[in-house]
Amino acid sequence: MLYLGCPLWANPKWKSTLFTSDAKPTDFLLQYGHYFNSAEGNTTFYADPSDETLQRWHRDTPADYRFVLKVPQRISHQAAPDSAEQLTVWLEKMAILGEKLAMVQLQLPARCGPAQLPQIQAMLALISQHHRCALEVRHVAFFDKAEHEIQLHRMLQHYGAERVVFDSRALFSVTPDTPALLDAHAKKPRLPVHAISFSQTPMLRFIGTDDMTLNSQFYQPWLLKVRQWLDEGKSPFCFFHTPDNTLAPVLCRQFAAALQYPHPCRDPWP
Repeated sequence: MLYLGCPLWANPKWKSTLFTSDAKPTDFLLQYGHYFNSAEGNTTFYADPSDETLQRWHRDTPADYRFVLKVPQRISHQAAPDSAEQLTVWLEKMAILGEKLAMVQLQLPARCGPAQLPQIQAMLALISQHHRCALEVRHVAFFDKAEHEIQLHRMLQHYGAERVVFDSRALFSVTPDTPALLDAHAKKPRLPVHAISFSQTPMLRFIGTDDMTLNSQFYQPWLLKVRQWLDEGKSPFCFFHTPDNTLAPVLCRQFAAALQYPHPCRDPWP
């Protein structure tokens, strides 16, 4: 199965396209789940949802919907002395989602490199006791195709974890000339692309532009790779971004059509 989605599920700008024109914020996930079967859970990176919110997320999504939620930045980016305890509490809280929580995404800052491997391993080990982990690294040493990257990959394989594949080539192929592009260029990493999978759930983050023709040129190799993963019996998680994500659902839909995959996002929208 292909899990396809956007970086978020609650965007008011999607009214009258993906959402009905009268959709309320409490309707967003329910309507999003009609067309997409996953999303990057950026919301948990910034704030902890209440138990009631988690219960609502579970209730408002179809049985085959799967969440990928980020470890809070207060844990992944601040390295507090009690980070292990905080992570344990957070993971126990996420248990409310049950089988709908497919992966926990551990996104690390660029300063977190080979010297921090013991700390990375500790978090990876803890997460893997509860859920499959998808690790996103941004330190250039982990892209060296040599000692550091090999060491990282061995660790991921040991824990049955996945490495997040991050492709921002389309974004950085254009000169930023709008506030949204300027912001995206400032915040998104520009790193080599290593199409790697160690588990049954590869994870791709494709960072595109608002130009769908340009995006198509850059995601062509991913059509082949995603088809390969599907043919191998894997269930890829593919998330598509645009500069302010207004057109993220459109980009997802275009990719599914090019892949010739019968994903519900290709169904007519409201």
